[in-house]
Amino acid sequence: MTISLNSPLDMHLHLRDQEMLKVVAPLSAEIFAGAVIMPNLVPPITTIEVLESYRDRIVESIGDSKFAPWMTLFFKSDYDREFLESAKEHIKAIKLYPAGITTNSEGGVSGIDPKSLAQTLGAMSDLGIPLLVHGESNGFVMDREKEFGAVYAQLAEAFPDLKIVMEHITTKESAKLLERYENLYATITLHHLLITLDDVAGGMLQPHLFCKPIAKRPEDREALLRLALEAHPKVMFGSDSAPHPQSAKESYGCAAGVFTAPIALQALTGLFEAHNALDHIQAFVSDNAQSIYGVKPPQKIVTLEKKPFEVPDNYGEVVPMFAADVLEWSIQSID
Repeated sequence: MTISLNSPLDMHLHLRDQEMLKVVAPLSAEIFAGAVIMPNLVPPITTIEVLESYRDRIVESIGDSKFAPWMTLFFKSDYDREFLESAKEHIKAIKLYPAGITTNSEGGVSGIDPKSLAQTLGAMSDLGIPLLVHGESNGFVMDREKEFGAVYAQLAEAFPDLKIVMEHITTKESAKLLERYENLYATITLHHLLITLDDVAGGMLQPHLFCKPIAKRPEDREALLRLALEAHPKVMFGSDSAPHPQSAKESYGCAAGVFTAPIALQALTGLFEAHNALDHIQAFVSDNAQSIYGVKPPQKIVTLEKKPFEVPDNYGEVVPMFAADVLEWSIQSID
């Protein structure tokens, strides 16, 4: 049994930089036709010059792979229209992080208020530049995304022509917001479709499943599954694949992030097959994203076969999700 995917896309990807970039970027570029690259480096990407330099390093690291790295800027409230007009041809979106809420987000926004952000958001709306948001408050960790729903509502109402992508949603409340506001969209990760908090901390702590936003309850996972398996037109796959060295994951200060890039398509295919939804996987991993972003990725056909795939223990110094496990689907060919 085989299935072919046309130009699969990852609409939320962390490639890091330097030696880590050289390890992980080729893994995504081999399998995916394109990805939206996150800007939370140290320091974050806030200028066109820095962005283009980073893009050059990505392109160099992936060699001849047919892969489009779609770049983003780190949100700042004082970007003016002139800067954004010049930046538009270099970027696909701008990513907003609440200050200190996740990896390398210390320079993010404190107290997200539509009025105080109007200069940048108004110009983005006029210029058709999407806003990507890591949507969490500073409240109790299990409630952070739910609490942030009020902010999404404020942003959607204040800027109705601004395309807003709720990144890596994890709750049933976020799923409902898609129906309330025409300009809200969402990415969903592989790991949030598969795990709950019980998988992370219900028994022995599983550091390689620890991420932010943290995995939630079974009913939240079910809400995400419904959206993904029916390939709801306002959702798309975004891995939020976030590599950290094994030493940073298996430590007293465990870094947040699940590394899924090289096993995502195999695991997603198994998930969709188990739910008799293989006819919807193409839309979830590519077609919806092309429509939402208006992008045309490089042509790439990835054919998967129902053949056991033993996940490596590690890729360089990074441990993947399902390390040393056997998945039911493997990649047969890439054309």
